Amino acid sequence: MTAFTRSLAGLVCCSLAAGALTATGVAALQPQTAEASSHREAPLISGQPQYDATDVYAFQSPDKPDMTTLITNFLPFQDPAGGPNFYTFGTDARYDLHIDNDGDGQGDLLFRWTFQDYVKNKNTFLYNTGPVDSLDDPDLNFTQSYDLEVIKLKNQRAVARAKLGDDLPVAPSNVGKASMPDYKKLRDQSVQEIGYSGGSTSFAGQADDPFFADLRVFDLLYGGDMSEIGNDTLKGYNVQSLALQVPTKALTESEDQPVIGVWSTVHRKNARGDYAQVSRLGNPLVNEVVLPRKDKDKFNASAPWDDGQFLKSVTEPELPKLIEQIYKIEAPDTPRDDLVQVFLTGVPKLNQPPHVRPSEMLRLNTSIAPSKDPKRLGVLDGDNAGFPNGRRPLDDVLDISLQAVEGELLGKKNDLGDAVDKNDQEFYGSFPFLALPSSGSDAKAVSKSAGSSLLEGGAGIGDSSDSMMLAGSAAGGGGAVLLLGLGLLWWRKSRRPAPARRH
Repeated sequence: MTAFTRSLAGLVCCSLAAGALTATGVAALQPQTAEASSHREAPLISGQPQYDATDVYAFQSPDKPDMTTLITNFLPFQDPAGGPNFYTFGTDARYDLHIDNDGDGQGDLLFRWTFQDYVKNKNTFLYNTGPVDSLDDPDLNFTQSYDLEVIKLKNQRAVARAKLGDDLPVAPSNVGKASMPDYKKLRDQSVQEIGYSGGSTSFAGQADDPFFADLRVFDLLYGGDMSEIGNDTLKGYNVQSLALQVPTKALTESEDQPVIGVWSTVHRKNARGDYAQVSRLGNPLVNEVVLPRKDKDKFNASAPWDDGQFLKSVTEPELPKLIEQIYKIEAPDTPRDDLVQVFLTGVPKLNQPPHVRPSEMLRLNTSIAPSKDPKRLGVLDGDNAGFPNGRRPLDDVLDISLQAVEGELLGKKNDLGDAVDKNDQEFYGSFPFLALPSSGSDAKAVSKSAGSSLLEGGAGIGDSSDSMMLAGSAAGGGGAVLLLGLGLLWWRKSRRPAPARRH
């Protein structure tokens, strides 16, 4: 172990003074152990998808360079046609986005969302009872709203708080063209101005999953011979998204210290009425492919200032060893101080704050202007406005991470990747930047013959063999009706009382 790594381990493992739960409901220094991030990254949270954070994004807004956009997504792998109970945020949880603006591993600002459900007519199974033209349309039977507040913290205790929005509308699930003929109109109505530092905007609702990757990486790294690459596993799936666009100056400590750290958590109410942390996410893919199974649930219940317990997984990562075993690409020497910079401290002269306390979070240097020609490989391709300096939706984090873990930052140039270089849908050029969610109408229908319809069982009248099949089916159906009728007659007859005997 190098002197740098030894001193780093000491820094990370130093404990901060513990605090108690405050009356304001802000989690104290040590989170409660969860009864339980990316997509399905830990055993317990994979069974609680409403609370499972899939991705966190933080970047300087290309449409408004003096603003910072923050996005956190939940509930992965939403099938657009998954009704009649479509997708929602949990009403028994606090969805939090944390900002560390001085590099000490603790949150200084906390944005909190809480949600409420509303049902107009409980005597129907329908999500909507007719075409929906607006968020207040009476035909939109099920709706959600949210309250949003910001809490200022010191040593994880609330010292001030403010309500930013009350009963704001959540964009509904995109049921389909018949139900929501103009979904973009509904999306636009759900983008709301909020009272935070002037000019801030908020969005909550369904969106296309912006993460693009071939997740067959888990099939022994793409089939063992790179034969299973190039398919965007997330194509066509949606997520629940929370997004904020706020003035950068409201997030940073000062102009002289422009680096912020960002991570999300979800605290779910347990049977005792207390809130327990069940999800945590900062950098992408950390809990999925950096941490071993024994630590995954522990990470989701932990806090950044305790990340010394996971240091060995970063300095001695498993993934390069697997790549060496399968593809004979020599793994870089350990300990991996370069990965410590990417995941725990920020990169010097890029996004590392002064006096940084090593802790896992997404770090953004807000003084770096948005790129006029953004590159999907971000910093690795000379675009310092991209990952790992924050994260934009267009950043190809899987390729970047693969190349970094194989030593790109150590001078071991490589072009590793999954052959999925962009999202299946174009991102918007303005807030909330995410593509509209896929709808039930976007699902590929089975090919059908002319004249087919639901009323005909989905089958068309084709050639003579088709006609014979249909005739046979009709005859079989007629026979079944006849048998059913005879059976019913026998059943009724058998239930008649026997006639009285004559004496």
